[in-house]
Amino acid sequence: MKKKYFINANIIDPHNSINENGGLIIGENGKIEGVGKKVNTNNIPSREKFIDLKGKYIFPGLVDMRVFVGEPGYEYKENFRTLSNAALSGGVTSVVTMPNTNPVIDNVSIVDFLKRRGRDKSKINIYPSASLTMNTEGTNMTEFGLLQNKGIIAFTDGTKTIQNTRIMSRIMNSAKDLNSLILQHAEDYELSKNGMINDGIISTKLGLQGIPEIAEQVIIERDLTLLESINCRYHISQISSAKSVEIIKNRKENIKFSCGVSINNLSLNENDIGDFRTFLKLSPPLRTEADRIALVKGLSDKTIDVIVSDHKPEDEEKKRLTFAQAETGASGIETLLSLSLELYHNGSLKLETIIKALTSSPANILKIDKGNLNVGNDADFCIVDLNKPWIVKKENLLSKSKNTSIENKKLQGKVTNTFVKGEELFKL
Repeated sequence: MKKKYFINANIIDPHNSINENGGLIIGENGKIEGVGKKVNTNNIPSREKFIDLKGKYIFPGLVDMRVFVGEPGYEYKENFRTLSNAALSGGVTSVVTMPNTNPVIDNVSIVDFLKRRGRDKSKINIYPSASLTMNTEGTNMTEFGLLQNKGIIAFTDGTKTIQNTRIMSRIMNSAKDLNSLILQHAEDYELSKNGMINDGIISTKLGLQGIPEIAEQVIIERDLTLLESINCRYHISQISSAKSVEIIKNRKENIKFSCGVSINNLSLNENDIGDFRTFLKLSPPLRTEADRIALVKGLSDKTIDVIVSDHKPEDEEKKRLTFAQAETGASGIETLLSLSLELYHNGSLKLETIIKALTSSPANILKIDKGNLNVGNDADFCIVDLNKPWIVKKENLLSKSKNTSIENKKLQGKVTNTFVKGEELFKL
C-alpha cells in the first residue's frame, strides 16, 4: 500500500478532542501516522503527492451498535457482503451484529461459523453479539464465559426483552462476574401486546392497537433498580419517549449505565406514518413530536450516549402487507450519518455531539479501539461533503433489502469516500 496524504480537511475526532482544519497521513501499513493541523503542505515531503480535500470533513469510521444481518438463515434479506457495501456507503466501518438469526447465535459452534463468514465476506469490522438466553426464549441463560472467549462482544436478545425479573437478576450477576456487556431492548410484552404504533390519537384514528410508552418505562425502571445492587455493564439499546429520557437522566446521577436512540426516533414522529405506511412500522414505535424533541435534547445534554441505525432489512414481500401483518423494522445503515446531519443543519445539535454519538461513545461502551483517529491505529475513516444535497431512492441503496423509512427524503451531507485499514473501499 502506498503512503497517502490528505490536506485541507475539517477534522472532527471527539475521542482526541480534535475539531480543526488539517490533514491526515496514512502509512504503507494502513495505519494513521499523523492527524490534525500539523499535517499540511509545509510538513509533507516535496516529492510526495497529496490529496487536497478542499474543506471536506474527515470523521472517524462510524460505529453502529445495532445492526441486523441475515447470516445465517436470512441471507435473502441481507448478507455480510451486501451489509458491508451498504455500511461503507454510509461511512460505517464497525458494526455490532444482533443474534436474531436462524439458528440464533447462542452457542460456540455458530459463533465460529459467523466469524468465518464475517472474515471471508465482510469488508468492515464485525463485532458479533450473542443472545442472552437460549434461542432468545427468555428462559435459559447462554454460556457467557464460553461465548465471550470466542470473541462475543455483548449479549442481547435483540428484538426481544427478558420479561422474568429473576432471570434478569441472574443474567446481571453473571455479567458482573464476567465483565460482560448487556444490551437490553426495553419492552413489556403484556403492556405492548398486539401493539403496532404509538398509543395515542394517531393509533385511534387509524384503528390500530397502540404501544403505550409505559411498556418501555416499566422495563427500564426494573432493570435500573436491579442495577443499583448489581453493578454490571448495562446498555439500553433504544429509547423512544420523553418519559424515558427523564427517568434515565435522574438515574444516571447514581447508577453507571448507558443508552442509545435510533436515528428513526430522532428524525421522525408518528405523524409520518400517514395512511398505514408499513415501512414506518418500527420497534420501538415512532412517538409524538414532543417525544422526538425530548430525545434530541437528551442527546444534547448527554443523557443519551449513542445513535444507532437499528438497521433491520426486510424483503418487500414482508413489508407490503396490511399494517398488522407487516414485519417491523427499516433499513438504515446507509442513511444513518446523513439523516443525523439533518439535526446539525437545522440547528438542533452540534456537529461534534452527533459525531461523538456515532464514533467514540459506542466504542467506549463496547471497549473497542475504534471510532477514533489515534496515531498508530487502523486508518478507518470517512470523508464527507457536509453540504452535498441528495435524495434517498430505494433503487440506489446498496442494502439487499430496500425497506428504508425515508424513501424520497431530501438530505444534505453525503459520504464521498470510506477507508478501512487505509484502503479506500467506497468512492461516490
